[in-house]
Amino acid sequence: MIARTWKGWTAREDADSYVEYLRKTGVAEYRNTPGNKGVFLLRRLSEDRAEFLLVSLWESMDAVRRFAGQNPDRAVFYPDDDRFLIGREDHVTHYDVIGPDDESGTWRAW
Repeated sequence: MIARTWKGWTAREDADSYVEYLRKTGVAEYRNTPGNKGVFLLRRLSEDRAEFLLVSLWESMDAVRRFAGQNPDRAVFYPDDDRFLIGREDHVTHYDVIGPDDESGTWRAW
């Protein structure tokens, strides 16, 4: 399994609107792509901005390419991203997911 991570930042006052926008765009596209195993949308608020970390899970790099295209290390953006984002990573990072712990297929914290 592959984890794909990306970070972006909005002004704090745009944080809730950006969550709704992400759910309708990137998160929806992740979930509708064959081979996607889930997505986590994490947010950290500071005094003046919000940091977002998206972690999507994929059965293979082939599945990632179905979503991202032939350059899977490039972040995928949507038409109104510039309306919200004050900073963003243009590239993503991929990790091999280690687990689950046993043959049951059940995930648990170590």
